[in-house]
Amino acid sequence: MKKWDENPKRTQGITGPLPTRHRGPARAEGEMTMIFGLGIFAITLVTIAAIPNSSVAQGASLKDQLVGTWIYVSSTAKRDDGSNVPRPSLQGAVTYTADGRFHFITTRTDAPKYASGDITRPSADEAMAIASGGSIAYTGTYTVDEGTKTIHVNIETSTFPNLVGAPNQRRIVTSITADEMKFTNPRTLAGLTLEIVWKRAK
Repeated sequence: MKKWDENPKRTQGITGPLPTRHRGPARAEGEMTMIFGLGIFAITLVTIAAIPNSSVAQGASLKDQLVGTWIYVSSTAKRDDGSNVPRPSLQGAVTYTADGRFHFITTRTDAPKYASGDITRPSADEAMAIASGGSIAYTGTYTVDEGTKTIHVNIETSTFPNLVGAPNQRRIVTSITADEMKFTNPRTLAGLTLEIVWKRAK
């Protein structure tokens, strides 16, 4: 009797499909781990894409987020006893530059035009409406305390001369996103706490 050759390399004339290679438990577990990892990666990419600009902005320094022009939205003022002080309808803007300078202006939306047409000749009522209506402009330099989220300003020029060189001029940033900022002036020269809301200029 001819002995069967068990070496597949020397076996001739065998037809039909080759034997199926079975995956062991270790290999199957590895494939499942890889599929799971790919799924987590895909979910992460989708999540990052959905994160709003405000969350991205949180990773930048406060000074980096400040730089640019912000448009006045609204403001509130309170006395020491917590009572509200009525605010006029205002418009304005504040700009912070990367080299540490700033410019601030607010004016009444209903400021009266001078009947004389001459900036140096307002009537008593016109002058009072401007002076008491929240219209003010000033400029100077600023620094930022990142730890306390505080903007320290040094006012060099102002339409209200008392502000020039006034000490302890602070603006505490209570919230900031890519599109909106809120800061508080904890103590105005009038003894009020002033909070202003801004939106970034487009």
